[in-house]
Amino acid sequence: MSSAERSPAPYQGFDRMPLAGRWQAGSAGSVAADVDPYTGETLTEIPQAGAADVDAAYQAAARAQRDWAAASASTRAEVFVRAAEIMQERRAEIVDWLIAETGAIRPRAEWEWLAVRAVLLEAASYPARVTGRILPSALIDGKENRVYRQPVGTVAVISPWNFPMQLSNRSVAPALAVGNAVVLKPAGDTPVTGGLLLAKIYEEAGLPAGLLNVLVGRSGDVGDPLVTHEQSAVVSFTGSTPVGRGIAEKAALKKLCLELGGNGPLVVLDDADLDRATDAAMFGSFFHQGQVCMATNRVIAHRAVHDELVDRLVARSRELRCGDPRDPATNIGPIINAGQVESVRDKVSRAVSDGADLLTSGEPGGPTGQVLPPHVLTGGNDVATAAEEVFGPVATVVRAEDAEHALQLANDTEYGLSSGVFTRDLERGVQFALRTQAGMTHVNDTTINDEPNTAFGGEKASGIGRFGGPWAIEEFTTDHWVSVQHTDRALPM
Repeated sequence: MSSAERSPAPYQGFDRMPLAGRWQAGSAGSVAADVDPYTGETLTEIPQAGAADVDAAYQAAARAQRDWAAASASTRAEVFVRAAEIMQERRAEIVDWLIAETGAIRPRAEWEWLAVRAVLLEAASYPARVTGRILPSALIDGKENRVYRQPVGTVAVISPWNFPMQLSNRSVAPALAVGNAVVLKPAGDTPVTGGLLLAKIYEEAGLPAGLLNVLVGRSGDVGDPLVTHEQSAVVSFTGSTPVGRGIAEKAALKKLCLELGGNGPLVVLDDADLDRATDAAMFGSFFHQGQVCMATNRVIAHRAVHDELVDRLVARSRELRCGDPRDPATNIGPIINAGQVESVRDKVSRAVSDGADLLTSGEPGGPTGQVLPPHVLTGGNDVATAAEEVFGPVATVVRAEDAEHALQLANDTEYGLSSGVFTRDLERGVQFALRTQAGMTHVNDTTINDEPNTAFGGEKASGIGRFGGPWAIEEFTTDHWVSVQHTDRALPM
């Protein structure tokens, strides 16, 4: 039997969403077109959800969650093991969707497939890792205190378009695994890979109906009801800092997991291995067209290596091939939409107006005009492409006079998500990392973290809390203190 004959039939029905226990159209009265960012082809059209659908999703989630939370650890774990098997069986189908919907080149799409599968396998262990405690009383004889860790109920998840399947699943999988229901809103540019495709996989794996609801709709219609609904115990959001601040204000009394904007500095010290540092800067700046929250937004180079590093980046960037993400030779695919292309070009234009030198550039191309060639600039830490999150294939190199100046420049930003430092002295690198204001700092590695089960989150304007990996067990559960008095005792009144 050929591999084609062994492959399951492709999923169908991406013009509907899993809502209140069945796949159905949304009630908003508007239809969203899901478009391939490279070809402009319409992949599917989806009748969008409205505010009434949000309430229906939460009501169904609450009903389904009670039995799911009461299920045995092995019953829940089996769903995630089976989902990982389905990921393997449908690998080509999933990768093709990631390429078509996000504009990812194949290696990037393959990486996301791998990350999603890894999270599913990790989540299979979570049901058996939710533990409680028994604590003695400090004051009263014959009394014990039992601390039970229980699911929060229903988790609201809002995910972005840049790594849609992984950044949805890193919250969806652990939230479900520890006994919760989920209401998921994927980004409008990636409704299939960010939500509908994931829901199909969980459904095939045996997840009970109603536990995972997906709302494809405009933020203005479903956003506020989603985060303010009385049944949403936790809101998990990955996206921009302004939107995150708005969620924090609207859902002030809820538990929040927010991964927001970033402005990742990659610091190259005077003793760095320039071959490795150049590789990391290229990957960090241009991987997935720079559309990564942990991207290398600034390359901060010690004056002793600045000029050589700039020359290397310019030469390497000119070798990158731009075009169709389906072509194995392509390094740079399309930006997600036309508005994002204009946003990146505006930042480059303002950086040049502010005094930056534009060393490598190019006009956008491709069928939709969304393939933007790599850009390399040199300038101060205050030019637009250094001071602001770019989310495009742009590298800005900033000169540092010494290591202390490099640290000052790295921390001179409102963001604190991810960072990196290169030096041949590993302990010097670790000490530098510990003084960097960021949720994660990588020594002799790129700013883009490649561990799917790490704790995501940042400092300053980059977010609240840590979620992903085993940290998610605590984020998506709550302690319930139960005191038990075993003997008769006189009350003090």
